[in-house]
Amino acid sequence: MNASDSRYVARVLTVSDRSSKGLRPDASGPAVEKRLEELGYGILPGELVPDGVEEVAEVLLRWCAEGNTDLVVTTGGSGLSPRDLTPEATTKVAERFVPGLMELARSRCVAEITPLAALGRGIAAVRGRTLIVNLPGHPRSAVETLDAMADVLPHALRMLLDVDGDCEETGRGKREAGEER
Repeated sequence: MNASDSRYVARVLTVSDRSSKGLRPDASGPAVEKRLEELGYGILPGELVPDGVEEVAEVLLRWCAEGNTDLVVTTGGSGLSPRDLTPEATTKVAERFVPGLMELARSRCVAEITPLAALGRGIAAVRGRTLIVNLPGHPRSAVETLDAMADVLPHALRMLLDVDGDCEETGRGKREAGEER
């Protein structure tokens, strides 16, 4: 799906020392892109970077500044390995945090798939008008985690991108009763 044909536009950042050095193919980035496309997101070209706070933060800052991406999904670097620093990079660029999103995903994955999902350190945050979500690096785990939050992502993006702060789905927001849209 072309990015211009979709209501929301996403990009995937794969974080992997081995894949960035050509030691193994990137399987998680394409798997997440495919699933996002199936969910109806337009996809802009992603990137592949090695683990590390500076490398990841630089891409996140650039993509958020470009202003053409609603959802940035990272895959990799969110586990317990000493080089897994994607949440720290996301924290560095974040303006606001959305802890409930990853709490929801982890709780659903723990209950429905594996207790090992509790070891994920991924976070969700906002920079400007872009939602950033950290997923695990294993292709299946990344897609399962994305699926665990997929039903609330459109509502989160509607709220984030709504200029007047009105929430259509709940009717809550800054708009006064009887005021036209």
